Amino acid sequence: MCLVPRRMYSYTRLKLFPIDKNPTARWSFHLKLLTFLLFVTVIGVFLKSGNIEWLWFQDQSQPDGQHDGQHDGQHYFQHDGQDDHADKSQRDLDYSEDTAWCLHPQKGSVAPFLSAKTKLSEDAFKWWKHVQKEQGNLSYFEETVNKLFEIFPPIPDLGKPKFNLCSTCAVVGNSLNLKGSNYGPLIDSKDIIMRMNFAPTKGYEEDVGTKTTHHVMYPESAVDLDNSTHLVLLPFKILDLEWLIRAFTTGFHGRSYAPIKSRIQANKDLVIVISPAFMKDVHQILLKEKGSYPSTGFLTVVLALHICDEVKISSFYTLCNNLL
Repeated sequence: MCLVPRRMYSYTRLKLFPIDKNPTARWSFHLKLLTFLLFVTVIGVFLKSGNIEWLWFQDQSQPDGQHDGQHDGQHYFQHDGQDDHADKSQRDLDYSEDTAWCLHPQKGSVAPFLSAKTKLSEDAFKWWKHVQKEQGNLSYFEETVNKLFEIFPPIPDLGKPKFNLCSTCAVVGNSLNLKGSNYGPLIDSKDIIMRMNFAPTKGYEEDVGTKTTHHVMYPESAVDLDNSTHLVLLPFKILDLEWLIRAFTTGFHGRSYAPIKSRIQANKDLVIVISPAFMKDVHQILLKEKGSYPSTGFLTVVLALHICDEVKISSFYTLCNNLL
């Protein structure tokens, strides 16, 4: 037996719709229903957002610099041996809205960038220390980070559009398979364009675009930037942080496995440093510890997913994999 008074709900309407003639009661119900439907809609949009979607693909760009002086064949972002002069259908695949992604609804909990408030855990430092056999300890790392943020913004400016509810990113690789694609205008139409290492644009503008908002590099692959481009440092050792400090001040005169620019032209207010803890999480969670560490290409795409709502990749070879 239904104990709810019939004047309040109609049983034939499954007790969902009030039939009370009181206008205030009806308005309250409709407002609650509208709020619920709006909540469901927002959740649905959020679950489809690029911020919680991960990408699994294989880079077709040239290999990263030999960060530890050795080539690691286990990396997922080394050259896959395919012909760089891919045909138009392959280039279309690279930038296709339907085929550019293999998505996995997983979001990392570690902030991707260092800030003045960052406290690196012993576990994260231990992982990072073994990437290139770092000799310094955590205390020395923290001292260097403190010096870093005496020069650069303590809270990094990510460069995300402030008034765009759906920001778009283009991550452009360095392989030759964009040659003849005429994708330049499409790439330049995005809010954020991310390039890596020695990425060439001069002479290839029609195919790769002219704009760069974020340039990911490490000291051995550093290039000068214009005043509007973010320098995104991918540090593999404490020496990389020291280089960043001195390249903007007294000049760097240290040595590494490859020549390093003593000074760099870039806007110090647009410097961002990737967190070793973030690198560790990407390696252990997303790559399931395949290879020694994530490549520049993979990390750049994951960073793009943290900054933008929609990410397009170009000059990469997509590879769906059930491991993610």
